[in-house]
Amino acid sequence: MTHKQKCMGKAALLLVLAGTLFSMNGIAQAQTDRLIIDNGNNALSNEQARQEKEQWDQTHMLRRKVNTRVEKEFDKADRAYDNRDSCEQSANVNAYWEPNTLRCLDRRSGRLITP
Repeated sequence: MTHKQKCMGKAALLLVLAGTLFSMNGIAQAQTDRLIIDNGNNALSNEQARQEKEQWDQTHMLRRKVNTRVEKEFDKADRAYDNRDSCEQSANVNAYWEPNTLRCLDRRSGRLITP
């Protein structure tokens, strides 16, 4: 097959595809004789907006609870870090830091010490 025959074959295929598209144009037409004006203020959109607001409020409350919990955990760890420092720098020789309970204890009695 020569180069000229290949080009003519491609051109013929292109013409057939273009003819098919133009012939289908009459079949797939939309009916445009109606005009619908909607300002977006209908019962369906109002209900959808109400549901979205309700969901937003619920997730907002949950996020607030989670943030409060995270803040409490952070404060607890921060206090424990400060208590550990004060326990290790204490003048009391019998004071030691218990990492499991996060408390400063007396070596002899095991009781809580406030350094």
